[in-house]
Amino acid sequence: MPTTLFIETPTNFSFEQTLFSHGWSQLLPFAVDRENLKLSYVFDALGKLISAQISEVNGNLQIEIAENKLNQKAKDKITRDVRHVLRLDDDLQKFYKLTKTEKRLAWIAKLKAGRLMRSPTVWEDLVKTICTTNCSWALTKNMTANLVNKIGAETADGKRAFPTAEQMASVPEEFYKNEIRAGYRSAYFAELAEKTAS
Repeated sequence: MPTTLFIETPTNFSFEQTLFSHGWSQLLPFAVDRENLKLSYVFDALGKLISAQISEVNGNLQIEIAENKLNQKAKDKITRDVRHVLRLDDDLQKFYKLTKTEKRLAWIAKLKAGRLMRSPTVWEDLVKTICTTNCSWALTKNMTANLVNKIGAETADGKRAFPTAEQMASVPEEFYKNEIRAGYRSAYFAELAEKTAS
């Protein structure tokens, strides 16, 4: 039996607009079910990797977790991460006030847009940002998928998490060139992972 958590959302929040604010939702371990408008992710719940699906139900968020034996601290950690990923605590009132002064930007507040999705950690966002440099979006998605599938730890239900700095530091620079297909980024990945892990 899965665990279900609920998060109340601000009145100016749009789940759909946030999901598709930019391409982050297309990068593993994020995955979007466009038909049912659900966001999947593998969360680190205090050392335990947990698959979860986030959807909008009656104007609020529902988090379905593929684990039924989570303590309250782990549930709180997942809730905090979801709030962070979807930027639920960002106050956009001043931003919306500014956009309303420009006719061509008035749609932003009307559609409750403006929140840019992010990863739960700065580490993941940094590595993914490096994957976006000087290449096509298709290559960015490919590199990120390789990192997750070839280095990331596996969950009980067969999904994979984004690799930690320690996991990325455990492989040599050549691995990034040959397996991740990261090109010149390989040296940066190796150095960044080693320094972060240490």
